[in-house]
Amino acid sequence: MRGEWAPRVGFTPSSQQDAEQKAPANLVWRRPTFGWETVADPTPGHGEVVLKVRRCGVCGSDTHCYETDAEGYPLFSGPARLPCVIGHEYTGEVVALGPGVVDLRVGDLVVAEGMIGCGVCEACRVGRPNQCGRLEMVGFSAPGAFAEYIVAKERFVWKLYRLADRLGSAAAALEMAALVEPIGCAYNGMFVSAGGFLPGAWVGVFGCGPIGLGAVALARAAGAAGIAAFDPVAERRELALQLGADHVYDPLNIDAAEVLRSMSGGWGADMVVEAAGAAHLTVPPIERSFAPGGRMVYLGRTGGRAPVLLDALVTHAAGIVGARGHVGGGCFPRILRLLEKGRLPVLPMVTSRLPFSDVLDALVKSTDRREGKVMVDLDGV
Repeated sequence: MRGEWAPRVGFTPSSQQDAEQKAPANLVWRRPTFGWETVADPTPGHGEVVLKVRRCGVCGSDTHCYETDAEGYPLFSGPARLPCVIGHEYTGEVVALGPGVVDLRVGDLVVAEGMIGCGVCEACRVGRPNQCGRLEMVGFSAPGAFAEYIVAKERFVWKLYRLADRLGSAAAALEMAALVEPIGCAYNGMFVSAGGFLPGAWVGVFGCGPIGLGAVALARAAGAAGIAAFDPVAERRELALQLGADHVYDPLNIDAAEVLRSMSGGWGADMVVEAAGAAHLTVPPIERSFAPGGRMVYLGRTGGRAPVLLDALVTHAAGIVGARGHVGGGCFPRILRLLEKGRLPVLPMVTSRLPFSDVLDALVKSTDRREGKVMVDLDGV
């Protein structure tokens, strides 16, 4: 991905942002373009490995980089440094070791985290790596995985041998594990940032893209009494049912708050996940659906504003929790354990599989928002 460094009118980059050419994409990078380029094969540094990429999913953030507003700025509001190879939901095979690598070996099948905290700032050291002030994001500010090879630090890499043993297939393990990152975003929001919920809770999920679908599957695994999922796209509602939702609705045709209150016998929703990125439409019914002590987890990052009736939070002793990222808090290893034990049957989330030669088509395909996860297969590279 390339783009023109052209800070939006009304936004002045800091001296550090200007020096690093790294800032929120929707504020500085204009007219993004995507195409094939030849880059040098990476070499591992201390504590690093080179991975041959085997699978990589198209993320909604990739879609938001491809899509632009009327002024030509991408919709993605996270930090970016261009040019950059995109792609961050990936699995691969270890093909080279740098000095100081302890546990990994050539030939290991692995999945890697995509948010690279510095490890030494206060946010990292107190257990908030997603809020690292020096955070590098694979595929946005650091080289990504829509490439034959990628370098990863060993401390961000997790082995897949137990998952491959359970599934009886390396290919199946590589594909399933490529879903850990979007599921991790939901896990981080629901169970790390928001503190989770007790079994028997009532849960609502707005938006049934991959992160919302991950939230549905996690809520089912965590013992929710009932899960209602909302999405205007019929295909995604069907996927939500396959991943564990009890009820699915088109939010444009019903009163979502009334649905959640009816499902819960008038109690309301103990947790609502906003993964739609449409807070101006979803927040009002969510406010009306809160159970006493209910929580809204906001994951649908768009860079926009939405009105919030603060009195609703007071009345219900409710709260809104924002969450970014998928690392820390044990997200990756715990999700892998659930996959290894068959507690997260998430493969139906993958609705399209394209070869690496069609990666640009995969990006375009993701923009219709009818897919679950578009997966790119790099085995033939």
